[in-house]
Amino acid sequence: MEWLRGLFVEQSVIQAVVVISLITAIGLILGRIRILGISLGVTFVFFVGILAGHLGLAIDPNMLNYAESFGLIIFVYALGLQVGPSFFGSFRKGGMTLNILALAVVMLGTVMTVALHLFTGVSLSDMVGILSGSVTNTPALGAAQQTLKQLQIETADPALGCAVTYPLGVVGVIIALAFLRKLFPLQESEYKRDEHKSHAAFIAGFQVCNPGIFGKTVKEAAALAYHKFVISRLWRDGKVTIPTSGTVLQENDRLLVITSEAAVETLTMLFGEQEHRDWNKDDIDWNAIDSQLISQRILVTRSEINGKRLGALRLRNHYGINITRIYRAGVELLALPDLVLQLGDKLTVVGEANAIANVEKVLGNKVLSLKEPNLVAVFIGIVLGLFLGTIPFSVPGVSYPVKLGIAGGPIVMGILMGAFGPRMHMITYTTRSANLMLRALGLSMYLACLGLDAGAHFFDTVFRPEGLLWLGLGFALTVIPVLMVAVWALNVMKLDFGSVAGMLCGSMANPMALNYANVISPGDSPSVAYATVYPVAMFIRVILAQLILIFFL
Repeated sequence: MEWLRGLFVEQSVIQAVVVISLITAIGLILGRIRILGISLGVTFVFFVGILAGHLGLAIDPNMLNYAESFGLIIFVYALGLQVGPSFFGSFRKGGMTLNILALAVVMLGTVMTVALHLFTGVSLSDMVGILSGSVTNTPALGAAQQTLKQLQIETADPALGCAVTYPLGVVGVIIALAFLRKLFPLQESEYKRDEHKSHAAFIAGFQVCNPGIFGKTVKEAAALAYHKFVISRLWRDGKVTIPTSGTVLQENDRLLVITSEAAVETLTMLFGEQEHRDWNKDDIDWNAIDSQLISQRILVTRSEINGKRLGALRLRNHYGINITRIYRAGVELLALPDLVLQLGDKLTVVGEANAIANVEKVLGNKVLSLKEPNLVAVFIGIVLGLFLGTIPFSVPGVSYPVKLGIAGGPIVMGILMGAFGPRMHMITYTTRSANLMLRALGLSMYLACLGLDAGAHFFDTVFRPEGLLWLGLGFALTVIPVLMVAVWALNVMKLDFGSVAGMLCGSMANPMALNYANVISPGDSPSVAYATVYPVAMFIRVILAQLILIFFL
Protein backbone atom coordinates (compact mmCIF):
# COMPACT_ATOMS: atom_id res chain seq x y z
CA MET A 1 0.00 0.00 0.00
CA GLU A 2 3.04 2.26 -0.01
CA TRP A 3 2.41 3.14 -3.66
CA LEU A 4 -1.12 4.32 -2.77
CA ARG A 5 0.20 6.45 0.07
CA GLY A 6 2.79 7.93 -2.25
CA LEU A 7 0.08 8.75 -4.76
CA PHE A 8 -1.96 10.89 -2.36
CA VAL A 9 0.30 11.91 0.55
CA GLU A 10 3.98 12.08 -0.43
CA GLN A 11 4.54 15.37 -2.23
CA SER A 12 5.63 14.97 -5.84
CA VAL A 13 4.63 16.05 -9.33
CA ILE A 14 2.35 13.02 -9.74
CA GLN A 15 0.77 13.57 -6.32
CA ALA A 16 0.08 17.22 -7.14
CA VAL A 17 -1.61 16.31 -10.43
CA VAL A 18 -3.69 13.56 -8.79
CA VAL A 19 -4.85 15.77 -5.92
CA ILE A 20 -5.77 18.74 -8.13
CA SER A 21 -7.56 16.47 -10.62
CA LEU A 22 -9.59 14.71 -7.90
CA ILE A 23 -10.59 17.98 -6.25
CA THR A 24 -11.67 19.36 -9.61
CA ALA A 25 -13.62 16.24 -10.64
CA ILE A 26 -15.49 15.96 -7.33
CA GLY A 27 -16.22 19.69 -7.32
CA LEU A 28 -17.61 19.64 -10.85
CA ILE A 29 -19.84 16.65 -10.03
CA LEU A 30 -21.21 18.37 -6.92
CA GLY A 31 -21.60 21.59 -8.89
CA ARG A 32 -24.40 19.98 -10.90
CA ILE A 33 -26.59 19.83 -7.79
CA ARG A 34 -29.33 22.46 -7.74
CA ILE A 35 -30.99 23.80 -4.60
CA LEU A 36 -34.12 25.88 -5.27
CA GLY A 37 -32.96 26.11 -8.88
CA ILE A 38 -29.58 27.60 -7.91
CA SER A 39 -26.28 25.90 -8.62
CA LEU A 40 -22.76 27.04 -7.75
CA GLY A 41 -21.36 25.23 -10.79
CA VAL A 42 -17.57 25.29 -11.07
CA THR A 43 -17.36 27.27 -7.81
CA PHE A 44 -17.95 24.02 -5.94
CA VAL A 45 -14.37 23.10 -6.88
CA PHE A 46 -13.31 25.92 -4.57
CA PHE A 47 -15.18 24.46 -1.61
CA VAL A 48 -14.01 20.90 -2.24
CA GLY A 49 -10.47 22.26 -2.22
CA ILE A 50 -11.18 24.00 1.09
CA LEU A 51 -12.45 20.74 2.59
CA ALA A 52 -9.39 18.85 1.30
CA GLY A 53 -7.08 21.47 2.79
CA HIS A 54 -8.95 21.32 6.09
CA LEU A 55 -8.50 17.53 6.21
CA GLY A 56 -4.74 18.01 5.91
CA LEU A 57 -4.23 17.25 2.22
CA ALA A 58 -1.38 19.32 0.77
CA ILE A 59 0.89 19.48 -2.28
CA ASP A 60 4.30 20.98 -2.89
CA PRO A 61 4.08 24.79 -2.43
CA ASN A 62 5.92 25.46 -5.69
CA MET A 63 3.59 23.14 -7.61
CA LEU A 64 0.61 24.77 -5.92
CA ASN A 65 1.76 28.26 -6.87
CA TYR A 66 2.48 27.22 -10.48
CA ALA A 67 -0.84 25.44 -11.04
CA GLU A 68 -2.80 28.26 -9.40
CA SER A 69 -1.06 30.98 -11.44
CA PHE A 70 -1.18 29.10 -14.75
CA GLY A 71 -4.86 28.28 -14.29
CA LEU A 72 -5.69 31.93 -13.62
CA ILE A 73 -3.67 33.07 -16.64
CA ILE A 74 -5.44 30.66 -19.01
CA PHE A 75 -8.86 31.59 -17.63
CA VAL A 76 -8.53 35.38 -17.89
CA TYR A 77 -6.81 35.29 -21.30
CA ALA A 78 -9.50 33.03 -22.81
CA LEU A 79 -12.14 35.30 -21.27
CA GLY A 80 -10.55 38.38 -22.83
CA LEU A 81 -10.24 36.61 -26.19
CA GLN A 82 -13.95 35.80 -26.16
CA VAL A 83 -15.23 39.28 -25.30
CA GLY A 84 -12.60 41.13 -27.37
CA PRO A 85 -14.55 41.33 -30.67
CA SER A 86 -17.51 43.06 -29.01
CA PHE A 87 -15.63 44.92 -26.24
CA PHE A 88 -15.19 48.34 -27.82
CA GLY A 89 -18.52 48.20 -29.63
CA SER A 90 -20.24 47.84 -26.24
CA PHE A 91 -19.61 51.53 -25.53
CA ARG A 92 -21.89 52.74 -28.32
CA LYS A 93 -25.29 54.30 -27.65
CA GLY A 94 -27.28 52.26 -25.14
CA GLY A 95 -24.21 50.24 -24.26
CA MET A 96 -22.55 53.35 -22.87
CA THR A 97 -25.48 53.92 -20.49
CA LEU A 98 -25.38 50.34 -19.27
CA ASN A 99 -21.60 50.45 -18.79
CA ILE A 100 -21.86 53.67 -16.76
CA LEU A 101 -24.47 52.04 -14.50
CA ALA A 102 -22.27 48.95 -14.15
CA LEU A 103 -19.32 51.14 -13.19
CA ALA A 104 -21.56 52.81 -10.60
CA VAL A 105 -22.18 49.37 -9.04
CA VAL A 106 -18.44 48.68 -9.04
CA MET A 107 -17.50 52.05 -7.52
CA LEU A 108 -20.17 51.87 -4.81
CA GLY A 109 -18.87 48.46 -3.75
CA THR A 110 -15.28 49.75 -3.74
CA VAL A 111 -16.12 52.82 -1.64
CA MET A 112 -18.11 50.67 0.78
CA THR A 113 -15.15 48.29 1.11
CA VAL A 114 -12.80 51.07 2.20
CA ALA A 115 -15.45 52.62 4.48
CA LEU A 116 -16.25 49.29 6.18
CA HIS A 117 -12.52 48.66 6.66
CA LEU A 118 -12.19 51.95 8.52
CA PHE A 119 -15.44 51.48 10.47
CA THR A 120 -15.16 47.82 11.51
CA GLY A 121 -11.40 47.44 11.82
CA VAL A 122 -11.29 44.41 9.48
CA SER A 123 -7.92 44.39 7.72
CA LEU A 124 -7.88 45.78 4.21
CA SER A 125 -6.55 42.56 2.70
CA ASP A 126 -9.43 40.65 4.28
CA MET A 127 -11.90 43.27 3.05
CA VAL A 128 -10.61 42.93 -0.52
CA GLY A 129 -11.10 39.16 -0.26
CA ILE A 130 -14.60 39.72 1.12
CA LEU A 131 -15.32 42.08 -1.77
CA SER A 132 -14.02 39.54 -4.33
CA GLY A 133 -16.28 36.85 -2.91
CA SER A 134 -19.34 39.08 -2.57
CA VAL A 135 -19.08 40.08 -6.26
CA THR A 136 -18.04 36.52 -7.33
CA ASN A 137 -14.95 37.88 -9.08
CA THR A 138 -12.03 35.45 -8.79
CA PRO A 139 -9.70 37.38 -11.18
CA ALA A 140 -9.92 40.35 -8.79
CA LEU A 141 -8.90 38.02 -5.97
CA GLY A 142 -5.97 36.80 -8.05
CA ALA A 143 -4.91 40.40 -8.72
CA ALA A 144 -5.13 41.20 -5.00
CA GLN A 145 -2.97 38.20 -4.11
CA GLN A 146 -0.34 39.22 -6.65
CA THR A 147 -0.31 42.77 -5.32
CA LEU A 148 0.19 41.52 -1.75
CA LYS A 149 3.15 39.47 -2.96
CA GLN A 150 4.60 42.55 -4.67
CA LEU A 151 4.16 44.49 -1.43
CA GLN A 152 5.90 41.57 0.34
CA ILE A 153 2.95 40.97 2.66
CA GLU A 154 2.93 37.19 2.97
CA THR A 155 0.71 36.81 6.06
CA ALA A 156 -2.41 38.31 4.53
CA ASP A 157 -4.67 35.85 2.73
CA PRO A 158 -7.72 37.40 1.07
CA ALA A 159 -8.78 33.95 -0.21
CA LEU A 160 -10.36 33.18 3.19
CA GLY A 161 -12.65 36.19 2.94
CA CYS A 162 -13.54 35.25 -0.63
CA ALA A 163 -14.38 31.68 0.39
CA VAL A 164 -16.63 32.79 3.24
CA THR A 165 -18.65 35.32 1.22
CA TYR A 166 -18.79 33.68 -2.24
CA PRO A 167 -21.97 31.59 -1.71
CA LEU A 168 -23.93 34.56 -0.41
CA GLY A 169 -22.51 36.61 -3.29
CA VAL A 170 -24.24 34.25 -5.72
CA VAL A 171 -27.50 34.10 -3.78
CA GLY A 172 -27.52 37.79 -2.81
CA VAL A 173 -27.89 39.04 -6.40
CA ILE A 174 -30.74 36.58 -7.00
CA ILE A 175 -32.49 37.80 -3.83
CA ALA A 176 -32.05 41.41 -4.97
CA LEU A 177 -33.50 40.63 -8.42
CA ALA A 178 -36.51 38.88 -6.87
CA PHE A 179 -37.13 41.92 -4.66
CA LEU A 180 -36.82 44.30 -7.63
CA ARG A 181 -39.21 42.19 -9.68
CA LYS A 182 -41.81 42.58 -6.91
CA LEU A 183 -41.06 46.29 -6.59
CA PHE A 184 -41.34 46.97 -10.35
CA PRO A 185 -43.91 44.45 -11.65
CA LEU A 186 -44.99 46.52 -14.67
CA GLN A 187 -41.61 47.43 -16.06
CA GLU A 188 -41.47 44.57 -18.55
CA SER A 189 -44.83 45.30 -20.11
CA GLU A 190 -44.02 48.99 -20.43
CA TYR A 191 -40.86 48.33 -22.40
CA LYS A 192 -41.62 45.10 -24.21
CA ARG A 193 -42.28 47.13 -27.33
CA ASP A 194 -38.63 48.22 -27.29
CA GLU A 195 -37.28 44.66 -27.10
CA HIS A 196 -35.85 44.66 -30.61
CA LYS A 197 -34.08 48.01 -30.30
CA SER A 198 -31.03 46.29 -28.92
CA HIS A 199 -30.37 44.56 -32.24
CA ALA A 200 -27.77 46.21 -34.43
CA ALA A 201 -29.52 45.20 -37.64
CA PHE A 202 -33.18 45.96 -38.48
CA ILE A 203 -35.03 45.00 -41.68
CA ALA A 204 -37.62 47.30 -43.22
CA GLY A 205 -39.47 47.54 -46.52
CA PHE A 206 -39.86 50.85 -48.40
CA GLN A 207 -41.50 52.11 -51.58
CA VAL A 208 -39.79 54.83 -53.57
CA CYS A 209 -42.34 57.69 -53.61
CA ASN A 210 -40.07 60.67 -52.96
CA PRO A 211 -39.62 62.64 -56.24
CA GLY A 212 -36.35 63.99 -54.86
CA ILE A 213 -34.57 60.68 -55.42
CA PHE A 214 -36.21 59.69 -58.74
CA GLY A 215 -33.40 59.05 -61.20
CA LYS A 216 -30.68 59.06 -58.53
CA THR A 217 -28.33 56.16 -57.98
CA VAL A 218 -28.26 54.22 -54.73
CA LYS A 219 -24.92 55.84 -53.92
CA GLU A 220 -26.34 59.35 -54.46
CA ALA A 221 -29.42 58.56 -52.35
CA ALA A 222 -27.24 57.14 -49.55
CA ALA A 223 -25.29 60.40 -49.47
CA LEU A 224 -28.52 62.22 -48.55
CA ALA A 225 -29.08 60.07 -45.45
CA TYR A 226 -27.32 60.41 -42.14
CA HIS A 227 -27.72 56.70 -41.37
CA LYS A 228 -25.97 53.69 -42.90
CA PHE A 229 -28.09 51.11 -44.72
CA VAL A 230 -27.84 48.18 -47.13
CA ILE A 231 -30.44 47.48 -49.84
CA SER A 232 -30.89 43.73 -50.00
CA ARG A 233 -33.50 43.43 -52.76
CA LEU A 234 -35.18 45.68 -55.29
CA TRP A 235 -38.54 44.79 -56.88
CA ARG A 236 -39.45 46.53 -60.15
CA ASP A 237 -42.17 45.47 -62.59
CA GLY A 238 -42.57 42.13 -60.84
CA LYS A 239 -38.88 41.27 -61.09
CA VAL A 240 -36.38 41.14 -58.23
CA THR A 241 -32.77 42.27 -58.54
CA ILE A 242 -29.82 42.90 -56.27
CA PRO A 243 -29.02 46.61 -56.55
CA THR A 244 -25.50 47.98 -56.71
CA SER A 245 -24.26 51.45 -55.83
CA GLY A 246 -24.85 52.43 -59.46
CA THR A 247 -28.47 51.22 -59.65
CA VAL A 248 -30.84 54.06 -60.57
CA LEU A 249 -33.92 54.37 -58.36
CA GLN A 250 -37.29 54.82 -60.06
CA GLU A 251 -40.79 55.66 -58.90
CA ASN A 252 -42.68 52.79 -57.21
CA ASP A 253 -39.55 50.69 -56.72
CA ARG A 254 -39.91 48.41 -53.69
CA LEU A 255 -36.82 48.09 -51.50
CA LEU A 256 -35.84 45.69 -48.74
CA VAL A 257 -33.41 47.60 -46.53
CA ILE A 258 -31.18 46.46 -43.64
CA THR A 259 -30.37 49.27 -41.23
CA SER A 260 -30.83 50.17 -37.55
CA GLU A 261 -34.27 50.66 -36.03
CA ALA A 262 -33.38 54.23 -35.12
CA ALA A 263 -32.83 55.00 -38.82
CA VAL A 264 -36.24 53.82 -40.04
CA GLU A 265 -37.96 57.19 -39.63
CA THR A 266 -35.21 59.01 -41.52
CA LEU A 267 -35.18 56.45 -44.35
CA THR A 268 -38.97 56.69 -44.61
CA MET A 269 -38.58 60.39 -45.41
CA LEU A 270 -35.78 59.59 -47.87
CA PHE A 271 -37.61 56.89 -49.85
CA GLY A 272 -41.15 58.12 -49.37
CA GLU A 273 -43.19 55.32 -47.79
CA GLN A 274 -42.55 52.43 -45.41
CA GLU A 275 -44.26 49.08 -45.85
CA HIS A 276 -46.12 47.81 -42.81
CA ARG A 277 -44.98 44.20 -43.05
CA ASP A 278 -42.78 43.01 -40.18
CA TRP A 279 -39.59 41.64 -41.76
CA ASN A 280 -37.87 40.89 -38.42
CA LYS A 281 -39.79 37.77 -37.46
CA ASP A 282 -37.72 34.64 -36.87
CA ASP A 283 -40.03 32.42 -38.92
CA ILE A 284 -39.66 34.25 -42.27
CA ASP A 285 -38.70 31.91 -45.11
CA TRP A 286 -36.44 34.20 -47.12
CA ASN A 287 -36.07 31.74 -49.95
CA ALA A 288 -39.84 31.69 -50.45
CA ILE A 289 -40.08 35.46 -50.91
CA ASP A 290 -38.97 35.26 -54.51
CA SER A 291 -38.06 32.41 -56.82
CA GLN A 292 -35.05 33.99 -58.52
CA LEU A 293 -32.92 34.60 -55.44
CA ILE A 294 -31.92 32.56 -52.44
CA SER A 295 -30.61 33.56 -49.04
CA GLN A 296 -27.82 31.56 -47.41
CA ARG A 297 -25.46 31.91 -44.46
CA ILE A 298 -21.80 31.46 -45.34
CA LEU A 299 -19.08 30.98 -42.74
CA VAL A 300 -15.72 32.75 -43.10
CA THR A 301 -13.13 29.99 -42.76
CA ARG A 302 -10.33 31.01 -45.18
CA SER A 303 -7.41 32.55 -43.32
CA GLU A 304 -6.73 34.87 -46.30
CA ILE A 305 -10.04 36.66 -45.60
CA ASN A 306 -9.22 37.25 -41.94
CA GLY A 307 -8.61 40.97 -41.31
CA LYS A 308 -9.85 42.17 -44.71
CA ARG A 309 -12.52 44.83 -45.04
CA LEU A 310 -15.80 43.69 -46.52
CA GLY A 311 -15.75 46.41 -49.20
CA ALA A 312 -12.25 45.39 -50.34
CA LEU A 313 -13.54 41.98 -51.49
CA ARG A 314 -15.95 43.63 -53.99
CA LEU A 315 -18.23 40.61 -53.80
CA ARG A 316 -21.26 42.53 -55.01
CA ASN A 317 -19.54 43.75 -58.18
CA HIS A 318 -17.78 40.47 -59.00
CA TYR A 319 -20.56 38.00 -58.23
CA GLY A 320 -23.79 40.00 -58.23
CA ILE A 321 -24.69 39.12 -54.65
CA ASN A 322 -25.57 41.16 -51.61
CA ILE A 323 -24.40 40.66 -48.03
CA THR A 324 -27.12 41.85 -45.70
CA ARG A 325 -26.07 40.85 -42.18
CA ILE A 326 -23.07 39.50 -40.33
CA TYR A 327 -23.23 37.44 -37.14
CA ARG A 328 -20.22 37.55 -34.83
CA ALA A 329 -20.04 36.12 -31.30
CA GLY A 330 -23.84 36.09 -31.11
CA VAL A 331 -24.12 39.75 -32.19
CA GLU A 332 -25.85 40.80 -35.42
CA LEU A 333 -23.86 43.44 -37.34
CA LEU A 334 -24.73 45.64 -40.29
CA ALA A 335 -22.74 44.64 -43.39
CA LEU A 336 -20.96 47.94 -44.04
CA PRO A 337 -18.01 48.20 -46.48
CA ASP A 338 -15.50 49.20 -43.76
CA LEU A 339 -16.34 46.24 -41.51
CA VAL A 340 -13.24 44.10 -40.85
CA LEU A 341 -14.03 40.40 -41.34
CA GLN A 342 -12.86 37.75 -38.88
CA LEU A 343 -12.68 33.99 -38.99
CA GLY A 344 -15.94 32.55 -37.71
CA ASP A 345 -18.12 35.39 -39.03
CA LYS A 346 -21.43 34.22 -40.51
CA LEU A 347 -22.49 36.24 -43.54
CA THR A 348 -26.09 36.28 -44.79
CA VAL A 349 -25.71 36.31 -48.59
CA VAL A 350 -28.54 36.98 -51.06
CA GLY A 351 -28.22 36.16 -54.75
CA GLU A 352 -28.58 33.50 -57.41
CA ALA A 353 -27.57 29.96 -56.52
CA ASN A 354 -24.54 29.89 -58.86
CA ALA A 355 -23.27 33.22 -57.57
CA ILE A 356 -23.59 32.11 -53.94
CA ALA A 357 -21.66 28.92 -54.76
CA ASN A 358 -18.81 31.07 -56.10
CA VAL A 359 -18.86 33.28 -53.00
CA GLU A 360 -18.65 30.13 -50.86
CA LYS A 361 -15.32 29.32 -52.52
CA VAL A 362 -14.02 32.81 -51.73
CA LEU A 363 -15.07 32.84 -48.05
CA GLY A 364 -14.48 29.16 -47.30
CA ASN A 365 -17.61 27.92 -45.54
CA LYS A 366 -15.76 24.83 -44.29
CA VAL A 367 -16.75 24.24 -40.71
CA LEU A 368 -14.12 21.58 -40.11
CA SER A 369 -11.26 24.02 -40.77
CA LEU A 370 -12.43 26.19 -37.85
CA LYS A 371 -12.21 23.27 -35.49
CA GLU A 372 -8.44 23.16 -35.89
CA PRO A 373 -6.96 24.79 -32.77
CA ASN A 374 -5.01 28.01 -33.32
CA LEU A 375 -2.71 27.58 -30.34
CA VAL A 376 0.03 29.86 -31.65
CA ALA A 377 -2.08 32.96 -31.03
CA VAL A 378 -3.03 31.64 -27.58
CA PHE A 379 0.53 31.17 -26.35
CA ILE A 380 1.86 34.32 -27.99
CA GLY A 381 -1.04 36.23 -26.41
CA ILE A 382 -0.24 34.78 -22.98
CA VAL A 383 3.43 35.79 -23.31
CA LEU A 384 2.47 39.31 -24.37
CA GLY A 385 -0.12 39.47 -21.58
CA LEU A 386 2.43 38.52 -18.93
CA PHE A 387 4.86 41.04 -20.40
CA LEU A 388 2.16 43.70 -20.16
CA GLY A 389 1.33 42.62 -16.62
CA THR A 390 4.90 43.23 -15.44
CA ILE A 391 5.13 46.80 -16.78
CA PRO A 392 4.97 49.25 -13.83
CA PHE A 393 2.55 52.18 -14.16
CA SER A 394 3.09 55.32 -12.11
CA VAL A 395 -0.04 56.61 -10.35
CA PRO A 396 0.03 60.19 -9.02
CA GLY A 397 0.25 60.21 -5.24
CA VAL A 398 1.35 56.57 -5.02
CA SER A 399 4.97 55.74 -4.32
CA TYR A 400 4.58 52.10 -5.36
CA PRO A 401 4.04 51.44 -9.10
CA VAL A 402 0.87 49.71 -10.24
CA LYS A 403 1.12 46.54 -12.31
CA LEU A 404 -1.65 44.69 -14.08
CA GLY A 405 -0.12 41.42 -12.88
CA ILE A 406 -0.94 37.91 -14.04
CA ALA A 407 -4.68 38.59 -13.79
CA GLY A 408 -4.90 42.01 -15.44
CA GLY A 409 -2.20 41.70 -18.13
CA PRO A 410 -3.55 38.56 -19.88
CA ILE A 411 -7.17 39.74 -19.82
CA VAL A 412 -6.22 43.08 -21.39
CA MET A 413 -4.08 41.35 -24.00
CA GLY A 414 -6.86 38.84 -24.67
CA ILE A 415 -9.29 41.71 -25.31
CA LEU A 416 -6.79 43.45 -27.61
CA MET A 417 -6.00 40.23 -29.50
CA GLY A 418 -9.68 39.42 -29.95
CA ALA A 419 -10.52 42.96 -31.09
CA PHE A 420 -7.50 43.89 -33.24
CA GLY A 421 -5.76 40.60 -34.02
CA PRO A 422 -7.67 40.07 -37.29
CA ARG A 423 -6.73 43.61 -38.41
CA MET A 424 -3.10 42.47 -38.26
CA HIS A 425 -4.08 39.26 -40.08
CA MET A 426 -3.56 37.16 -36.95
CA ILE A 427 -5.80 34.12 -36.56
CA THR A 428 -7.19 34.58 -33.05
CA TYR A 429 -10.44 32.73 -33.64
CA THR A 430 -11.36 29.86 -31.34
CA THR A 431 -14.61 27.96 -31.44
CA ARG A 432 -17.02 28.61 -28.60
CA SER A 433 -16.52 25.09 -27.28
CA ALA A 434 -12.72 25.44 -27.37
CA ASN A 435 -12.88 28.77 -25.56
CA LEU A 436 -15.21 27.34 -22.93
CA MET A 437 -12.85 24.40 -22.48
CA LEU A 438 -9.86 26.69 -21.92
CA ARG A 439 -11.79 28.85 -19.46
CA ALA A 440 -13.23 25.90 -17.55
CA LEU A 441 -9.83 24.17 -17.33
CA GLY A 442 -8.04 27.30 -16.17
CA LEU A 443 -10.71 28.30 -13.66
CA SER A 444 -10.95 24.77 -12.24
CA MET A 445 -7.19 24.59 -11.69
CA TYR A 446 -7.15 28.01 -10.07
CA LEU A 447 -10.11 27.34 -7.76
CA ALA A 448 -8.82 23.89 -6.74
CA CYS A 449 -5.43 25.29 -5.73
CA LEU A 450 -6.96 28.37 -4.13
CA GLY A 451 -9.28 26.27 -1.99
CA LEU A 452 -6.52 23.83 -1.08
CA ASP A 453 -4.33 26.71 0.08
CA ALA A 454 -7.10 28.43 2.07
CA GLY A 455 -8.61 25.25 3.55
CA ALA A 456 -6.14 24.85 6.41
CA HIS A 457 -7.55 27.88 8.25
CA PHE A 458 -11.02 28.16 6.71
CA PHE A 459 -13.21 26.56 9.36
CA ASP A 460 -11.28 28.22 12.15
CA THR A 461 -12.16 31.53 10.55
CA VAL A 462 -15.83 30.82 9.84
CA PHE A 463 -16.71 29.52 13.29
CA ARG A 464 -15.48 32.51 15.18
CA PRO A 465 -17.12 35.95 15.59
CA GLU A 466 -15.02 37.39 12.76
CA GLY A 467 -16.48 34.84 10.38
CA LEU A 468 -20.07 35.93 11.07
CA LEU A 469 -18.99 39.55 10.67
CA TRP A 470 -17.44 38.74 7.30
CA LEU A 471 -20.68 37.10 6.15
CA GLY A 472 -22.64 40.23 7.07
CA LEU A 473 -20.16 42.54 5.38
CA GLY A 474 -20.13 40.40 2.24
CA PHE A 475 -23.91 40.33 2.01
CA ALA A 476 -24.02 44.13 2.37
CA LEU A 477 -21.41 44.56 -0.38
CA THR A 478 -23.49 42.32 -2.63
CA VAL A 479 -26.99 43.69 -2.11
CA ILE A 480 -26.69 47.43 -1.32
CA PRO A 481 -24.88 48.59 -4.53
CA VAL A 482 -27.16 46.40 -6.66
CA LEU A 483 -30.36 47.78 -5.13
CA MET A 484 -29.23 51.41 -5.18
CA VAL A 485 -28.21 51.41 -8.85
CA ALA A 486 -31.22 49.31 -9.90
CA VAL A 487 -33.76 51.63 -8.26
CA TRP A 488 -32.12 54.62 -9.96
CA ALA A 489 -32.05 52.92 -13.37
CA LEU A 490 -35.63 51.64 -13.18
CA ASN A 491 -37.32 54.53 -11.39
CA VAL A 492 -35.42 57.58 -12.63
CA MET A 493 -33.89 56.54 -15.98
CA LYS A 494 -36.91 54.37 -16.90
CA LEU A 495 -34.83 51.55 -18.38
CA ASP A 496 -36.46 48.20 -19.00
CA PHE A 497 -36.19 45.55 -16.31
CA GLY A 498 -34.49 42.94 -18.50
CA SER A 499 -31.60 45.22 -19.45
CA VAL A 500 -31.13 46.40 -15.87
CA ALA A 501 -31.16 42.83 -14.55
CA GLY A 502 -28.56 41.73 -17.12
CA MET A 503 -26.44 44.78 -16.35
CA LEU A 504 -26.48 43.96 -12.62
CA CYS A 505 -25.50 40.33 -13.25
CA GLY A 506 -22.67 41.41 -15.57
CA SER A 507 -21.32 44.01 -13.15
CA MET A 508 -21.28 41.31 -10.43
CA ALA A 509 -19.80 38.64 -12.76
CA ASN A 510 -22.65 36.33 -11.79
CA PRO A 511 -23.81 33.93 -14.53
CA MET A 512 -25.97 32.01 -12.05
CA ALA A 513 -27.99 35.16 -11.37
CA LEU A 514 -28.22 35.73 -15.13
CA ASN A 515 -30.02 32.39 -15.49
CA TYR A 516 -32.57 33.62 -12.94
CA ALA A 517 -32.88 36.98 -14.75
CA ASN A 518 -33.69 35.17 -18.00
CA VAL A 519 -36.49 33.31 -16.22
CA ILE A 520 -38.18 36.36 -14.70
CA SER A 521 -37.64 38.59 -17.75
CA PRO A 522 -38.60 37.01 -21.10
CA GLY A 523 -36.55 37.92 -24.13
CA ASP A 524 -32.83 38.26 -24.73
CA SER A 525 -32.32 41.72 -23.20
CA PRO A 526 -30.72 40.35 -19.96
CA SER A 527 -28.14 38.33 -21.91
CA VAL A 528 -27.37 41.24 -24.26
CA ALA A 529 -26.88 43.63 -21.33
CA TYR A 530 -24.74 41.07 -19.47
CA ALA A 531 -22.38 40.67 -22.42
CA THR A 532 -22.23 44.46 -22.88
CA VAL A 533 -21.00 45.33 -19.38
CA TYR A 534 -19.16 42.18 -18.29
CA PRO A 535 -15.74 42.88 -19.88
CA VAL A 536 -15.52 46.47 -18.64
CA ALA A 537 -16.70 45.63 -15.12
CA MET A 538 -14.33 42.65 -14.92
CA PHE A 539 -11.35 44.73 -16.02
CA ILE A 540 -12.12 47.64 -13.66
CA ARG A 541 -12.53 45.32 -10.66
CA VAL A 542 -9.13 43.73 -11.36
CA ILE A 543 -7.49 47.17 -11.40
CA LEU A 544 -9.38 48.48 -8.35
CA ALA A 545 -8.47 45.43 -6.27
CA GLN A 546 -4.84 46.44 -6.67
CA LEU A 547 -5.36 50.17 -6.23
CA ILE A 548 -7.21 49.71 -2.93
CA LEU A 549 -4.28 47.79 -1.47
CA ILE A 550 -1.65 50.17 -2.81
CA PHE A 551 -3.44 53.35 -1.72
CA PHE A 552 -4.76 52.33 1.70
CA LEU A 553 -2.57 49.48 2.95
